[in-house]
Amino acid sequence: MKVVALLSCLLLASTAHSGETAQQDLDIVNFRQYTPTFASSGQIQQQHLQQLQAQGFNRIVYIAYRAHGSDADKLTIDKDATDLGFQYVHIPVPWQSPLLSHYQTFAAVMKSQPSTKTLLHCQMNYRASAFSFLYRVLELKTPAEEALADLNGIWKLDNTWLTFINEVLAAHNQPLIPPIPPSQIG
Repeated sequence: MKVVALLSCLLLASTAHSGETAQQDLDIVNFRQYTPTFASSGQIQQQHLQQLQAQGFNRIVYIAYRAHGSDADKLTIDKDATDLGFQYVHIPVPWQSPLLSHYQTFAAVMKSQPSTKTLLHCQMNYRASAFSFLYRVLELKTPAEEALADLNGIWKLDNTWLTFINEVLAAHNQPLIPPIPPSQIG
């Protein structure tokens, strides 16, 4: 019985380690896994698609403009993703003028199939981390302090994005993020 228990522990440790290794193999800019079914990152390229597929991702949501990324990938990543069986959703969000409606569109996509393993991405995971913060706080009920710490680990919000986040929070009757001291503006 002790041998079975020891083998079970070793198998669990091996499985946990292989999961860590697989996530470390995702060499995507600013990749963050928030829950087993939700992650965000910077720009993905064609070589990342099979890695994402191996990790069980089924949906990719892109919230920047198609012209961003490498010349080889910027016009074909959506085709390459759908050819591999991913759901691919593009919501163009202007860097200088994100709107509540952009967040609402994203939230509707996520709510349509909430258990679908999803990667939300943009160029550097700035837009995506802001949307991830909102989604986690408003929909997944993650404590705002925890979600904000994750966001701040990627970048420091500028006034445009702080205003956007606070507009979305206010629309959902949630506490606002305090203003950023000028010395900490990104």
